[in-house]
Amino acid sequence: MISSLRHLRSLSLLFLALLGAGCINTTPYYTGRSPGGGYYVSMAAPSWEFAPWGLVKMPRPRLPQFRSPWGGDGSYWEGDGVPGKPRIHIDIGDQMAYFYKGERQVGASPVCTGSPEFPTPRGSFRVMEKDHDHLSSIYGDYIDANGNIVKTQVDNRKDPRPPGTRFDGAKMHWFLRVTGAVGMHEGYLPGYADSHGCIRLPSHMARRFYENAPVGTPVKITE
Repeated sequence: MISSLRHLRSLSLLFLALLGAGCINTTPYYTGRSPGGGYYVSMAAPSWEFAPWGLVKMPRPRLPQFRSPWGGDGSYWEGDGVPGKPRIHIDIGDQMAYFYKGERQVGASPVCTGSPEFPTPRGSFRVMEKDHDHLSSIYGDYIDANGNIVKTQVDNRKDPRPPGTRFDGAKMHWFLRVTGAVGMHEGYLPGYADSHGCIRLPSHMARRFYENAPVGTPVKITE
């Protein structure tokens, strides 16, 4: 009986050792292509191995750290110190914004443009105004005296204000006014056109565009 158990244990250990040869993840990282072009690098999941005593976590080699102009969201910036007149192109179909200096494209960012109900205007415009701490005069929340939100995502032109509340305009940091009430600014990107007409950018790219686009910068918006 004891001999049989020892034989069974030996076979089990041999099976686990052989199985372990096919259970090691030898790739410590992977590369992916950003939607806006270029590549980014990310760490892969932990490596595991079947050892004679069971499943164990394998150490991963340390990768050299480096700075990349590319973001995993498809954005990038390579415009620091680049000469040339700035201009911006908004592609509504691709939901992307492209920044140029002269004829060189130096930046790109995903955006969120106007929904079908509130379409972003198409055409050729220029940056009319800059305000890094801009507040919307139309869209926002109704809040009470203690700052609590009573009604959110309102249009103060048509949504009645509850008694005892005041209007608190939506924050639009790094605002570049393009035409009328429409501008480019920091904001939430759901992955599709869903704004009230403005062009929202992720925070890190809204600031880049703001800092590099003086008043008068041409802005072209196409389908």
